[in-house]
Amino acid sequence: MERLEFDLLFRWFVGLDVDEPVWDHSTFSKNRDRQLAGEIAAKFLTAILDHPRVRRLLSSDHFSVDGTLIEAWASMKSFRPHDGGDREGGNGGGRDGFADFRGENRSNDTHTSTTDPDAMLYKKGPGMEAKLCFIGHGLIENRSGLLLNARLTRVSGHPERLAALEMIEPFAERPQGITLGADRGYDAADFVDELRTLNVRPHVAQNVSRRRSAINGRTTRHARYAASIRARKRIEEAFGWIKTIAGLRKAKLRGLAKVDWAFTFAAAAYNLIRLPKLLGVPA
Repeated sequence: MERLEFDLLFRWFVGLDVDEPVWDHSTFSKNRDRQLAGEIAAKFLTAILDHPRVRRLLSSDHFSVDGTLIEAWASMKSFRPHDGGDREGGNGGGRDGFADFRGENRSNDTHTSTTDPDAMLYKKGPGMEAKLCFIGHGLIENRSGLLLNARLTRVSGHPERLAALEMIEPFAERPQGITLGADRGYDAADFVDELRTLNVRPHVAQNVSRRRSAINGRTTRHARYAASIRARKRIEEAFGWIKTIAGLRKAKLRGLAKVDWAFTFAAAAYNLIRLPKLLGVPA
């Protein structure tokens, strides 16, 4: 806000005249609330993809889906029991006191973050650190690598598979079958069966570690399956940009709706960054 008082370039960028008074800081909060209510982030992403020059870049046949963890803006000390009980810190307690959680069983069934109640405790695999987080989902078109859909959910249950079905369903409403690539975390019989019901060919990486894969030779023998497995890794580029350049490795907002808004805006920004190269024009 202070920079707007004297920097003409900043004033030009936001549309303020030289002698026009700068807004109060609360204006930004009100604008954010209006954008949340109007689903502006999702509409912005859709508007980019609906542009005629962008639409020509998109295939309607081959897609990939994945999810990524977004760490919540909440500390583990805020993860308190539902009954209000709490263990005393090791240095006298207090807001910033040392907390010793050793030997304490903590789960989403018994504890909630007092800082961000929407955030839930989750870890990606055995032996990995559990964190308060959300999970972001993305759907890309394989040829261009552009994000067609992005959303954020809580981490309870199997959110990646549920979000994948919701995101791919609008593209499956056609007589011809389409393909959906995904990593082995999506290799589950119910998910694969649901995709086939939607006339979507499940090009999911096989998970054969101490289990039987839901993807059999009828799918893996085709060259398109191998192509989808290679192409699906492109979504990691989008997630990497969103978490590093866009700064969403750790959310700076609290609440599912606000973090979802930021994640979707970041997905739209990623598409804008890619488009000059895809369209062959200077950035």
